[in-house]
Formats: sequence, structure tokens, C-alpha cells
Amino acid sequence: METTLLRFATAGSVDDGKSTLVGRLLYDTKTVLADQLEAIEAASRRQGHEGAALALLTDGLRAEREQGITIDVAYRYFATPRRRFILADTPGHVQYTRNMVTGASGAELVLLLVDVRKGISAQTRRHAAVAALLRVPHVVLAVNKMDLAGFSEDAFAGIAEEFTALATRLGIHEVTAIPVSALTGDNVATPSPNMDWYGGPTVLELLETVPAGADPARAALRLPVQYVIRAGGRRAYAGQIAGGVLRAGERVTVLPSGRSATVSGIDVLGTSAPVAWAPQSVAVALDADLDVSRGDLIVAANAAPELTCELDVTVCHLHDRALALGERVLVKHGTRTVQAVVEDISPCAWLDDLTCDPAADVLAVNEIGEVLLRTAAPLAVDPYAESRTTGACLLIDPDDGSTRAAGVVRG
Repeated sequence: METTLLRFATAGSVDDGKSTLVGRLLYDTKTVLADQLEAIEAASRRQGHEGAALALLTDGLRAEREQGITIDVAYRYFATPRRRFILADTPGHVQYTRNMVTGASGAELVLLLVDVRKGISAQTRRHAAVAALLRVPHVVLAVNKMDLAGFSEDAFAGIAEEFTALATRLGIHEVTAIPVSALTGDNVATPSPNMDWYGGPTVLELLETVPAGADPARAALRLPVQYVIRAGGRRAYAGQIAGGVLRAGERVTVLPSGRSATVSGIDVLGTSAPVAWAPQSVAVALDADLDVSRGDLIVAANAAPELTCELDVTVCHLHDRALALGERVLVKHGTRTVQAVVEDISPCAWLDDLTCDPAADVLAVNEIGEVLLRTAAPLAVDPYAESRTTGACLLIDPDDGSTRAAGVVRG
């Protein structure tokens, strides 16, 4: 049976039990390697409970094990008979919020943990703001450590109501709240006998049934050119389709030149095909000898984005050195990189609704803000609300090549 793939990320404040929940998912879905299982069972015997050692499954770095916190994004693959999963386990410490941005950028779902005893924290708000910024389609709130609150329905309901109101202000339209105990396994992979007042899905059931993947036919064609291939006296343009469907015989436009041609051939994995779609990698031949190179964008002739040298983006600053007004950066958009200057900065001072402060003129590490960029050459961008690929960009330091910020184009 063919199964679908779901990419999801986990997030939560330090000590909210995120690593234990991830470990519980891996353990209960029988996707733990034999040597890992033996190590967990040995640690469980020493600590008196199997749940106490589940975090060992995800804390891969030595520093993580020593400090008891997640530092880097840990990617895990597991599967059930119903679906395959790629999990990005992201750090909860405020110092590593930028790593959460990395892990959630390609996710279709964010699983956000909250300790029922602590409730909604500043870091919970920050993680929710990042999920809203990145337009993650599904947000799941796992209210953890219910066993330490006597499995109280009132405690769960209060947190779920507060988070739903926060999500609404941030523009998150789909939130599912689940009461869990990662330590004991309640409502993680199996329904809890201790919370008969809850009639919703378990975490695993929701992960297996939530809609995954966007319909490429509903998006406009976008193909960033990665390579130009010359063979047999003809040229083809290779890249990964970022959105939409590409068909032989279709009229396309190459940006930024604006010249048009007809698709004369499509090659997918070395085989000629009449049609291809996102996110397939293809080589495309055109019926006209156009000047096409790396960084160009092939789009549907009847649905081309406008070229602009002015980018209004919301960014999360990732670098230790603050981003300053008037600073010169490189903007990487798809396969194209251009020079730009920062013309305006407005940090988001209030994460409850992403309201920004126009008086500030710098953006510090882990801060979210609105930035206006003036580029030296035009870019063909889409609003991020329409395309998470062609609506995203990176700001890069022109001197050392380090990534300064990750941005999304405002609609």
C-alpha cells in the first residue's frame, strides 16, 4: 500500500517534555533500533520508569545529554502502516529559536508542547508566532504532563482556550489541542484511560490522518533554473518545480527577461514525460533558443509574477550580529542571488499579534520584524501566503557568506 509523507516539527519551552514525547512516539511506533531499545530499557530499569529515559532517543549531541536540553534540530524518520513521517525535533530554549525556524520552514504541521502546570509562556508565544510567520498549515497543541495535574479537564481547557485565542490573533486558523502525558504514554499513541472526558484523537492518530501535501494543480507554475544542460546539440534547463504543473506544449515565460517559448520536452529521472508537477526535479527543453541561465525562473505565461526591486518581507533574524538600517546584504531567492540594501526595519515588539515597533532601527538575534529591501536587480517573487517556496528568501552577509535572516514576502 502506498503511503503519504508528512513533514512535521516539534517545539516547546525547556523542560516541557518535548524530547520525551518524541521518544514516546518512536518507542510506541516500534521504530527504535535494537541497540537503542536496549539502552532505553537499561536506563529505564535504573530510573524506575521507561518514560524517564525516552529523551535519550532524540538528544544526539553530547552537549544536549549533558545539559538536558535540545540544541540542534534533530531529524528523525519513522513510519506506520498508514503514513511515513519526517520529524524535525527543534530546540525549546530561547537562545535557539533560530533553529526552530529552520526545522519548521518545511513542515506541514507543528506539534507545540506546553507544560500543564506552567501554561502559555513567552516562548510558547514566540513559537506560535514563528508557526504563523511560516504559514504552517496545521498547529497541534499538546498539553503535557497531565499526570502531574491529576488529569484535570479544567486545567487542560483553560490552556487550550488561551492558546486558541492567541492563535486566532496570529492568523492561525487550524488548532487542535490534545491532553497528553509523554511520560506515561496517555493520548500519545493510545487513548488514555485516565481522561475519559476527552473524546478527540491521540497525537499519533492526528498525525496519521491530517491532510498532507498541497495539490500542485492549484498553484501557478514556478520552476527555478538550477543548471543548463547541453547534450546532443540542444539545451535543457534543470531544476526542481517549486509549484504548479508543467506540461509539454505549454506556453511559458522566462524571468527576468520576459521572453516566452513553448515547452518542447520534459525529462523526469532520465525518462521523457508529457507532464510533471511540484516537487519533481525535471529537465525542460524549449522550442526557442532563449538566453536562460541559473537563477532564472520559468513560469506559466498566463500567470507570471511581477518583477520588483522592492521587497517587503517579515524576517526572523538568525545571526548573532544585529541587522542594521542601511546595511548591505545579499538576497537569495530560489536559485537567484542579488545585492540589496536594508531601507527600513520594524521589529515585532509584541508576539501576541506580531505588532511591530517602527521606532527601532536594528533587529537582534532571534527577533522577528518587518524589513524593507531595495535590490540591485529585479526579482520575481510571490506573496508567501500563495507560495512557501517562491515567497521565501534568505539574507546573506556579502563578506563571509553567513546567513543573517530568513524572510517571507508580505502579501
